[in-house]
Amino acid sequence: MQDERKSVRAWIMYDWANSAFATTIMAAVMPTFYGSVAASGLEGRASAYWGFTQTTAAVLVAVLSPLLGAIADHTGSKKKFLRFFTWTGALASAAMLGIGEGDWLLASILVVIGMIGFGAGNTFYDALLNDVASPARRERVSAQGYAIGYLGGGVLLIVNLAFILYPSAFGIPDQAMASRISFLTVGIWWIVFSLPLFRRVKEAPAESVLGGAKEMFKAGAGRLRGTLLGIRRYPELFKFMLAYWFFFDGINTVIVMATSYGTDIGIKQQSLIAALLLTQIIGFPATWLFGKLADRLGGFKMLYVSLVGYIVIVVLGYFMETALHFYILAVMVGLVQGGAQSTSRAIYSRMIPQGRTAEFNGFLSFSSRFFSLLGPLVFGIVGLATGSSRPALLAIAAFFVIGIALLALVNYKKGCEEALTPCGPHAGPDSGFRA
Repeated sequence: MQDERKSVRAWIMYDWANSAFATTIMAAVMPTFYGSVAASGLEGRASAYWGFTQTTAAVLVAVLSPLLGAIADHTGSKKKFLRFFTWTGALASAAMLGIGEGDWLLASILVVIGMIGFGAGNTFYDALLNDVASPARRERVSAQGYAIGYLGGGVLLIVNLAFILYPSAFGIPDQAMASRISFLTVGIWWIVFSLPLFRRVKEAPAESVLGGAKEMFKAGAGRLRGTLLGIRRYPELFKFMLAYWFFFDGINTVIVMATSYGTDIGIKQQSLIAALLLTQIIGFPATWLFGKLADRLGGFKMLYVSLVGYIVIVVLGYFMETALHFYILAVMVGLVQGGAQSTSRAIYSRMIPQGRTAEFNGFLSFSSRFFSLLGPLVFGIVGLATGSSRPALLAIAAFFVIGIALLALVNYKKGCEEALTPCGPHAGPDSGFRA
């Protein structure tokens, strides 16, 4: 029991480690630095180049994840792959210290490598949840991971924003150098706080030991092909995945378009950054509590609560006009975002076939990332058609409504039985509504 607790704590700390990349590089600092420093001189093309950078990274992660997941399951090497992508992402982050004015290509390459490390690494990190927590504890453990991630990402972001806003107080010559130093801190932070997982978490024994890269590739490709052909044997899992594609796309669209939407309606940059920090601060205790409630009341019930919360957020966002309104919505997002993500992860972990966790997590990453292009596309089309981003935001509510409707069709208990996994004490006899 003591070893299990240590493994769980070590697994949770990885969320603390890699969330620094999400907050500092993906959300707060790099987008601004890219436009003002790295892409200086591009004459209005910086946003387009940044968009191409994000798309390139998303496509590469989506393509790599299912195949690598299948190989990792076949060889019992989830930790090895996670270690490789952790070092890849962390070193790319640290290397951003060397980005100078006009170095948009170098910046794009390093961001793509960093996002591959972050995204592909999360595939194997999520898969290790099955190795550290019993089915009955996964909602709580998953939520604790997301909660700690909010805290860790927020703590380092506060430190880095202090560097950037007051560089002279820390002996830093200017804000550009402060931004570069913040990228270095992400790399160091990511490596240091990942060490407990690599030391203490043990994964299930390998199904087989393969020699060369060619043999591993063939085995991984074979298992991936088996996943695509055999998913019909898990109809409840497929229905959950279909629901997940819709509500994940809604959540992702809210995340990636929030800053742009706030800018469009006149919210200043400092208020947008403050709102991001507020979401991180609220997200820590809210996600922790969400996990306890999911453990007590059932994951499906709490997932419904979070998705209904998102519908309320999107509708209120349509009427938003001031920075205060943006702060209120940031608090509401903090209350439900981590809970929705952690509960989905725990539910999915119980419905996937045992011994194929990395493979199925990779497949979900692949499918959801490609499907997630639909939300921003709908946002853009509605925005262009109406001449306003307000109805574009409101249109995203449809993704949550469809996701909830599809969730109602999932027989959770049957899905767990198909995967030969215990559902836990709150699974309920039939559908998600009674889970």
